[in-house]
Amino acid sequence: MSAPARFDRGHTDDLMSFLAASPSPYHAVANTAERLEKAGFRQVAETDAWDASSGGRYVLRGGAIVAWYVPEGAAPHTPFHIIGAHTDSPNLRVKPRPDTGAHGWRQVAVEIYGGPLLNSWLDRDLGLAGRLTLRDGSSVLVDVDRPLLRVPQLAVHLDRTVTSEGLKLDKQRHMQPVWGLGDDLRDGDLIAFLEQEAGLAAGTVAGWDLMAHPVEAPAYLGRDRELVAGPRMDNLLSVHAGVAALTAAAASGAALTRIPVLAAFDHEENGSQSDTGADGPLLGTVLERSVFARGGSYEDRARAFAATVCLSSDTGHAVHPNYGERHDPTHHPHVNGGPLLKVNVNNRYATDGSGRAVFAAACERAGVPLQSFVSNNSMPCGTTIGPITAARHGIRTVDIGVAILSMHSARELCGADDPFLLANSLLAFLQD
Repeated sequence: MSAPARFDRGHTDDLMSFLAASPSPYHAVANTAERLEKAGFRQVAETDAWDASSGGRYVLRGGAIVAWYVPEGAAPHTPFHIIGAHTDSPNLRVKPRPDTGAHGWRQVAVEIYGGPLLNSWLDRDLGLAGRLTLRDGSSVLVDVDRPLLRVPQLAVHLDRTVTSEGLKLDKQRHMQPVWGLGDDLRDGDLIAFLEQEAGLAAGTVAGWDLMAHPVEAPAYLGRDRELVAGPRMDNLLSVHAGVAALTAAAASGAALTRIPVLAAFDHEENGSQSDTGADGPLLGTVLERSVFARGGSYEDRARAFAATVCLSSDTGHAVHPNYGERHDPTHHPHVNGGPLLKVNVNNRYATDGSGRAVFAAACERAGVPLQSFVSNNSMPCGTTIGPITAARHGIRTVDIGVAILSMHSARELCGADDPFLLANSLLAFLQD
């Protein structure tokens, strides 16, 4: 008998609020931590000794967060059920010397992060958000969530080839946003402005990790409001579903036979190779310390890892109505059709037959439909944190996600039902 759905359209409403409140990975993990705290989780420092007590806890490092719930009486060799996701999205990030300009325009020097659809950032009102590091080593979050920046497109009258040859953008010359007027360009103007916005004393900021974001709010779209348009669905949609599933699983803690985990990493969009990325040691260290804190040995660690399963949850490609030929002819995932099982036999995704069985069973228990995605053989396949997690930790990993359009655009599109269908399947997986 399939379990009744636990999340509904209210989950999608909440996702839209989460997207709007999370313009950077640092904001995303702060909002995730706040939700965990409300559910009774507590933060533990990596520099402190960890104890064997049951309950929920989390580690926060930069733009990454790992949270887990230890049921009462869990043995040291108890396996983990992990939801893996990432907090970063392709965007425009501020350079070390941000103040620039030309011909009477003040501009902000930006570097391209990840693989954004550059044209989607043109002529769009942009805010600025991220992390400011102070001279004493502490950091504060800043979010100027109003029209501040704009990357202006060249008028067609000045480039007649655009209608015949298409738009061609140079990442260095054409993507620097304007934010004011004036010829007096002084180093420190942008940071001084952000110090004021954050309520900081002048000259207290020593470093920054800042990025542009579209300020247009997420919105329902379509005749029947069956679609959602918004930023950073890749991959905050999965982070949001993961924390909802984890906190719901923790509420039923006495019935858990596995230790549920949410691992939301940074830097997936540029290869995951950082101390907060999936290719770093963070997840493995947290899992091992959990085993050892409960009195476990290396043998217990090996037993726990051998029976652990990770769902690498990321967005996937819905069949595009204008480019149907770009998809595999026998696999046409649709929005509002339920989660995707993502397969690639060359291990760009980590799913194999046994992994498919695990996720299919979770969807069946949740009463959620399941779709499959595979790339057209004539096109290269993208990848996720899935193969990295499987290879680095020796953990069985399954790549899943939600079908969307406009992936890597400044504003993406998903079905309004899919976020809560994903959350229901994740909860069933954690509850096992």
